[in-house]
Amino acid sequence: MVTHVLADQADRLTLDLLEILFTDDVRQKVGVRLWDGTCWPDEAPRPAMLVLKHPGSLRAMLLPGTEVGLGEAYLYDDFDIEGNVESVFVLADVLSKATLDWHRKLQVGSDLTRLPAGERRQKAPRGPARLSGHKHSVERDRQAVTYHYNVSNDFYALWLDSRMIYSCAYFHSSEDDLDTAQEQKLDILCRKLRLKPGQRLLDIGCGWGGLVMYAAKHYGVEATGITLSQPQADLANQRIASAGLSDHCRVAVHDYRQLPPDDSQEYNALVSVGMFEHVGAAKLPPYFAQAWQLLKPGGVFLNHGIASRATDTLQSSATFSNTYVFPDGELVPINITLHAAEESGFEVRDVESLREHYALTLRHWVHRLETNHDQALKFVDEPTYRVWRLYMSGSAYGYAAGRLNVYQTLLVKPDPQGRSGLPWTRADWYG
Repeated sequence: MVTHVLADQADRLTLDLLEILFTDDVRQKVGVRLWDGTCWPDEAPRPAMLVLKHPGSLRAMLLPGTEVGLGEAYLYDDFDIEGNVESVFVLADVLSKATLDWHRKLQVGSDLTRLPAGERRQKAPRGPARLSGHKHSVERDRQAVTYHYNVSNDFYALWLDSRMIYSCAYFHSSEDDLDTAQEQKLDILCRKLRLKPGQRLLDIGCGWGGLVMYAAKHYGVEATGITLSQPQADLANQRIASAGLSDHCRVAVHDYRQLPPDDSQEYNALVSVGMFEHVGAAKLPPYFAQAWQLLKPGGVFLNHGIASRATDTLQSSATFSNTYVFPDGELVPINITLHAAEESGFEVRDVESLREHYALTLRHWVHRLETNHDQALKFVDEPTYRVWRLYMSGSAYGYAAGRLNVYQTLLVKPDPQGRSGLPWTRADWYG
């Protein structure tokens, strides 16, 4: 039977565990403050501070031995993070790669069980995702998308740019503000698609309609956006009407697989930005096949999506992202994406990585979210706020470290004679 230490002994045991688990490089970036005010390893300022809320904090954080368990300890206030959350992911790396010998691992596990269990300090009505049905079926995908996006339009509006663009921005300089960088992203998308007045554009996974509005206003196209989130579509159409663009663009609730048959070969251009991660590796062939069917010969498709590294192994256990952020989300290496696109008949014309751009975008979002913490709690609860703070900080760390990437891939559907209709250079993109 495990005997728990007394509360006044838990501080000593906690400090001993910190000595074992924190490497020198972690101590330079992350400090710890115990529930009684004790600072470890000293009181020197650091980029981030872990605040252990009760004597059983380390037990709650580490005893489950999973990414989800560690994340839940933060969501439910077993510990808090002051300062730069991104810096704390150095510690997460160290813990996941710990090279303690088996005897030391057993001892650490035993010590963790001796800490008092404590009670969860936060409750979250949203909770982890619980989806039903076959993975990546139309109905289950709808559940996954609404789990993430139907949180609150007002919550997203607090920390996104004025157009509510929820995807990687495009920075000409690190000094660009977020609104400027997002407008630059919308413009480079339209330039890569080489949109012309009167053309028809379909935005697959259009969010709150920022791109269809921009393309209709500045490039004169007839633009349609589709999303699986009714609140997104409602707000998007309100914004379209307020801008006087209802005759030129609209947003509808549709799954890309269930568009009306008369949409076949009706579009000059397709774009998908930040939706691709929801498709799933097994569904890439029908995804690109549907895009092929929707395009006119000579049409272009710009697919903007997050990618994993080809050298990484697939994680079989549950992740924090799949549990609390993007259920059923899947990242594949860019070579898998290109292979599926080519097998559907597309010709690959351009691939651009925006990895550094996404790290900077996420840092803007985190800063704006933290600045609006009190306001955010009018629309969501504290654990939900912490989900976004944690996942966006962790994503920024992943992009900065090169573990995540995001690519814009320009595909073309040649006409029957093999003509692409594209110019010989990219000069018009940057002129």
